[in-house]
Amino acid sequence: MNLINSAKLSILNLSVNKVRTLLTTSGIIIGIASVIVVMSAGEGIKSLILGQLDTFGTDIIETEIKVPNTAKNKTQSQQESGIAMVQGVQVTTLKLKDMEDINKLPNIKGSYSGILGQEATSYQGKLKKVFLYGVTASYDEIDRGEIAEGRFFSESEDKGLAQVVVLGSELKQDLFGESDVLGKEIKIKKKNFQVVGVMKKRGSIAFFNFDDLAYVPVRTLQKKILGVEHLVHIISQFENKYQAEYTAEQIRRLVRENHDITDPDKDDFVVTTMAEAMEVLATVTGAITLLLLALVGVSLIVGGVGIMNVMYVAVTERTREIGLRKTVGANYADVMRQFVIESVLLTIIGGIIGILLGIFISFLLYRFAITHGMPSWRFIITLKSIIIALGFSAFFGIFFGVMPARRAARLDPIQALRT
Repeated sequence: MNLINSAKLSILNLSVNKVRTLLTTSGIIIGIASVIVVMSAGEGIKSLILGQLDTFGTDIIETEIKVPNTAKNKTQSQQESGIAMVQGVQVTTLKLKDMEDINKLPNIKGSYSGILGQEATSYQGKLKKVFLYGVTASYDEIDRGEIAEGRFFSESEDKGLAQVVVLGSELKQDLFGESDVLGKEIKIKKKNFQVVGVMKKRGSIAFFNFDDLAYVPVRTLQKKILGVEHLVHIISQFENKYQAEYTAEQIRRLVRENHDITDPDKDDFVVTTMAEAMEVLATVTGAITLLLLALVGVSLIVGGVGIMNVMYVAVTERTREIGLRKTVGANYADVMRQFVIESVLLTIIGGIIGILLGIFISFLLYRFAITHGMPSWRFIITLKSIIIALGFSAFFGIFFGVMPARRAARLDPIQALRT
């Protein structure tokens, strides 16, 4: 019996038991759909994160505080440093002088520095606790956030400790509604701050809502609200992207000199380019995708085992048919081919349905992301994911179909006819 006839007979056998065929392929359908959804979601998350990073610009270098490594732990990670700061460890060594010195480097166009605080803010009885983002006036030139109304505060206002504020779009709505805000005063820590501008809607970036911030001059926040002199980060914009790594290394040397650090393992800061941040995040999302695919592989194996069990049942049910075929000339290879083809067809049918289901679920996930404020999420179904899905289908069909097929092919025709 040739391959075409074997395929026709397999399709006929599968169509006779439609419900059993559908139930048998359900495990493969779910597994393959999961492969498509996981890989599509991985690409969507990657595009979301990279899109959010891109809103800061790809031509920037960030210098931020870090808890220095201890003598016992010379390989402290950024995560461990972040945990230490959450637990109350303060790093107060990053200063405005560091920013001024960084601005003197040849490849630096400019920098802005920042620090965060949280205080109660009120206007005419409306009270809200908000994050205060203290930045230098150069924030308006470097960051990609835009002014919707009014203006950003000036350098002279920053240096003069002026009590002025620029509101995020959501904060403006919460305190003032639709009324005009320019020139009006809000209270921050019982001090009057004049509203000079409102930012355009920007959304959340890395789970941080920029639309709910109050932007104030960094020196005003340091001296009049928080009572500190240090910064949390310095964002620098460079001119030549090909010198980004060299410029980052120059910043490291400069800040070490300012902080009297001779051992790089004792750094109380970390310098990161956007390219490095994107590489790290791409690696993380890739690792998460691989982990999820490994978990999905479990459901594919379960589906394959289900197919193997059903094929064993089919061999038992069709013992007389196998004996009859062997008595009229079918050999070992013919019977083997017959049952392997049926197994492969089961998994391919399950694979195709799983791919279509996975694409549909991925599209629903994309629509959900878009409607919930994630405009950078992209709907991506890669050719690689489809090839992997079909490859899994064929592999599990052959792998789990061989053993039942061998059992059928080895049946003694006389004994089979007696069954």
